[in-house]
Amino acid sequence: MWIYSALLFFSLLVPIALSFDKKLQFYKFWKFLFPSIFIVASFYTAFDVYFTKIGVWGFNSLYHSNILLGGLPVEEWLFFMVIPYACVFIHESLLLYFPRFKLNDHVSQLLTIGLILSLLILIVFNFDKAYTVYISSTVIVALVFALFDKSKVIHNYYSTFLVILIPFIAVNAILTGTFIDHEVVWYNDNENLGIRFLTIPAEDFGYAFSLILFNLLLVAKLKNRANVKMRQ
Repeated sequence: MWIYSALLFFSLLVPIALSFDKKLQFYKFWKFLFPSIFIVASFYTAFDVYFTKIGVWGFNSLYHSNILLGGLPVEEWLFFMVIPYACVFIHESLLLYFPRFKLNDHVSQLLTIGLILSLLILIVFNFDKAYTVYISSTVIVALVFALFDKSKVIHNYYSTFLVILIPFIAVNAILTGTFIDHEVVWYNDNENLGIRFLTIPAEDFGYAFSLILFNLLLVAKLKNRANVKMRQ
């Protein structure tokens, strides 16, 4: 059964179909989004290959294709393209229809600093857990970049991420074993906190948060650079 492929297909189906909506015109966003997806994916897949190799997580061959690249099923490589596309689409759609759907500057900064400090403490007390340390570190780096980001992407993202979590939970729950006999992606619980929502490890929420935030920050940077060139 190609469950992993099917999940990716249906995750992308609606965003692609609505990318040509006359009001949203998301296809005009592609020139910034596709380079961002490629750059961010290159880092995440590199760590994915490494952590798969050392047994922090792995994949059930019953639910993915037999095509492997670097020890990862091809669906896992596509994950880092499909999911960011779908999530950034949701983010931009919400900003279009609900432009005030964001936190104010003061609250956003306090929340960002609070999260950074909390994650640093989490790392100190769980330094022996590879997945916990990896995800906490990536979220910290993303948040630090967000603090100095002039486009203030994080103000909106805190709000839109709450909506993005809805499809994320639906997809990731299936990937980690909810609703099916065996998980598509398995985790070594010695390398994480052992806290799960349904079957989703707590760290996966940080994984999604940082993956999408890095894409949004890079998109904002590329858009700003393009605007500067146009004014010159």
